[in-house]
Amino acid sequence: MEGETSWVINCFEDSTRGIGEFDSFSELSDEGSKEVNAVSVDLILPDDLLERILACLPVASIFRAGCVCKRWHEIVSSRRFLWNFSHVLPQKPWYFMFTSSDEPVGYAFDPLLRKWYGIDLPRIKTSNWFIASSCGLVSFMDNDSRSELYVCNPITKHCRKLQESPGLKFPDYSALAISVNRISHGYTISIVKSKQVPGNFFQWDLSIHIYDSDTRMWVTSCTEVLTGWRGGDESVICGGVLYVLIYSAGGGSPETRHGLITYNLSSRSSHGLLISSFIKVPCPLTCGRLMNLNEKLVMVGGIGKQDRPDIIKGIGIWVLNGKDWQEIARMPHKFFQGFGELDDVFASSGTDNLIYIQSYGAPALLVFDFNQKQWKWSQKCPVTKRFPLQLFTGFCFEPRIEMAP
Repeated sequence: MEGETSWVINCFEDSTRGIGEFDSFSELSDEGSKEVNAVSVDLILPDDLLERILACLPVASIFRAGCVCKRWHEIVSSRRFLWNFSHVLPQKPWYFMFTSSDEPVGYAFDPLLRKWYGIDLPRIKTSNWFIASSCGLVSFMDNDSRSELYVCNPITKHCRKLQESPGLKFPDYSALAISVNRISHGYTISIVKSKQVPGNFFQWDLSIHIYDSDTRMWVTSCTEVLTGWRGGDESVICGGVLYVLIYSAGGGSPETRHGLITYNLSSRSSHGLLISSFIKVPCPLTCGRLMNLNEKLVMVGGIGKQDRPDIIKGIGIWVLNGKDWQEIARMPHKFFQGFGELDDVFASSGTDNLIYIQSYGAPALLVFDFNQKQWKWSQKCPVTKRFPLQLFTGFCFEPRIEMAP
């Protein structure tokens, strides 16, 4: 590909063993052809100061720095460097885009350097696995038996397999979420399982299962039978509360196809029945995507037409304040049209202050800056659609090298 650059990451001895090759697909800058008077920082800076400087670099640049010389490699491989890195401002979240429905292959977009990198994800076997991320760690769960569950750092490739969750073996729907403590680096994983009650289309068994990395044990925290509602595949942990998007099981109006229920993970209580925590969605939705942005619950949803709520006419972003939704933005029509033919459902995920939105039918990726309220297309992904039924999806994660499962 014209303008393609590539670089190899050395395997960090203890902290990042298993890192392979990243391929950068952004265009080369003109700066490489300019002559520069080089000054050896090795002759000027002591190790502790050099560590602090390198810790402020983007993740991709840190890997390149580790290839400069033996001294720099030893610095970025040290435990003290990882400590320094953990105390700088978080990196902007990357977005990994799957480019195959059968294999877990794709590219990761770095919004800071506006480049795409080819990276290999550990353990995951197909792109339809359940995926959740928090603070540099990503959890994968298979979509068949729901028995394979991993937590990994996609940058360092460190990975841990967790024991199978309790409860229903073959639920009709499952929702996966993870929350990482930024101080202790411990994490909580939740799986919400939903299965239709035999012979009753309107009643669904729903159970919540919680994993604690400190005890390495699962606990079934809640079970309930919902009437007229079922669970799905959307949930997120925010501020110690588990939020679950639920779907109408029939019998209601088109305006009430979605709703939200909450479960307090700290007290392990829903203050009564789960359904008593029900929160209405702000408008008729074709789909909803939940995400945690700086401990604020944010939902990106497809807005249905007034006369046909099942047909999308736009995309909105809301933040939950108490039990009330505050609209933050609506996608401008020019960006909505930029996706081409947008399905009623789409992929969207976000963390920190960035939200990514992607159509399943094309590799176009739109980025919304939550703080600046700005919309911007990413750099073009180095993959094109090869056949009409080719699907694209993805997830965002924080690129952090000090996090390990």
